[in-house]
Amino acid sequence: MLYIIGLGLSDLEDITVKGLKAIQSSDKVYLEHYTSILREDLNYKQELEVFYNKEIILADRTMVETNSDEIIEKARHETISFLVVGDPFGATTHTDLVLRAIQKNINYKIIHNASIMNAVGCCGLQLYSFGETVSICFWSDTENWRPKSYFDKICSNRVRGLHTLCLLDIKVKEKSVENLIKGRDIYEPARYMSVSQACEQLIEIANEKITSEEFKVDQSIINMDTLCVGLARVGKDDQIIAVDNLKSLVNQDLGRPLHSLIGKIIKFTFCIVFFV
Repeated sequence: MLYIIGLGLSDLEDITVKGLKAIQSSDKVYLEHYTSILREDLNYKQELEVFYNKEIILADRTMVETNSDEIIEKARHETISFLVVGDPFGATTHTDLVLRAIQKNINYKIIHNASIMNAVGCCGLQLYSFGETVSICFWSDTENWRPKSYFDKICSNRVRGLHTLCLLDIKVKEKSVENLIKGRDIYEPARYMSVSQACEQLIEIANEKITSEEFKVDQSIINMDTLCVGLARVGKDDQIIAVDNLKSLVNQDLGRPLHSLIGKIIKFTFCIVFFV
């Protein structure tokens, strides 16, 4: 049996009773730790092991995306729990695990939990009024990597009168291009995109679009003076909600990761909700 279990948003105690029982009945327990994390301090792995009374195997991107068949095959004769921060279907990677289990005729069960996809309602926005969710990734000038397609999607949602949930990038156990080419197992320090960094990228893209003849959307849709709302650490005791314009949020420090972002529609204002 393969259990894919959501851990919730912010704390080891967010696990559901059903999820906890499944973990405690498992022969092996994997913790996916690259699409999201409970804390930037990976010592929480040890805390989870004490709480569950189970050894936990950290599953990085390579293990999940390249060697997932090994995890699934173990579930043919053992009970395996695969733990995901938030809800299991918050990332396409986990949908792929389910599809592989179906193809191999291996029993599986999904145990849901709260995720940022619904917890963003804490800022007062109606979930019915959200459009397409987007991801904002880190830029890298050294690798000539500056994707911007998410900006057009935010604009598209705004034109339709819809909010936009933007998931901000995290980099955990990632290799540089040079180390990848040379085959060296040297990993970059973990990085988590902040409210400030996301706003900075949005402003830069907005300024580029204003001078572009190909940009067909009204320049007032997103600009430096667009009103924004920042959220940090949703679900934690030190949750923060801040209201300011886009250019001012660039200079605000909302604290520890993880951060995310919401583009909100109130007439022609833009609301960014960043949460951890």
